[in-house]
Amino acid sequence: MSKRIMIVEDESIVRLDLSMMLEDAGYEVIAQVGDGESAIEHALSLHPDLIIMDIKMPKLNGLKASEIISKRTTIPILLLTAYSQREYIDKAKQANIMGYLVKPVKESSLIPAMEIALQQAENANAFRQKVEDMKGELSSRKMIEQAKGLIMEKFHVPENTAYKKMRKISMDKQVSMEIVAKKVLHKYKS
Repeated sequence: MSKRIMIVEDESIVRLDLSMMLEDAGYEVIAQVGDGESAIEHALSLHPDLIIMDIKMPKLNGLKASEIISKRTTIPILLLTAYSQREYIDKAKQANIMGYLVKPVKESSLIPAMEIALQQAENANAFRQKVEDMKGELSSRKMIEQAKGLIMEKFHVPENTAYKKMRKISMDKQVSMEIVAKKVLHKYKS
């Protein structure tokens, strides 16, 4: 499946050039816009795999638009600019940008920068998912421990007996330990 790219550049000739380079390399250009406000609108509605965004644009500059998009989505952004001054690079770091290219851009530098940005975004998303999974698992374990504690207290049984009782209910009813824990907490929690 080809990656879906959005180009945000106020110069139409540069947009066309980038679009042709990307399509020749097998990417799908799903939108071409000329300002930061349109970039935000299109990013939120189209959810591209990558945004290539110019810094200097009318209405809303690319750094501010990137910052707004990054707060609402995990879409990777590759900045494109004619400026290589330190201040722009420092601001780009703060806006959660995956890459930075200085114009004029050649296909030989654009495609590798895009591939790296896409891979880094994929790695970051996998890491975020792992963190969310771990939070869910921790929450489930806490609930099971609380339920086990209530059973121990209510029936004056040791920890392993309380756990075995919960495990037996889980297996007999063919439900997760988390569901058993929720029912125990609901029934016995004061």
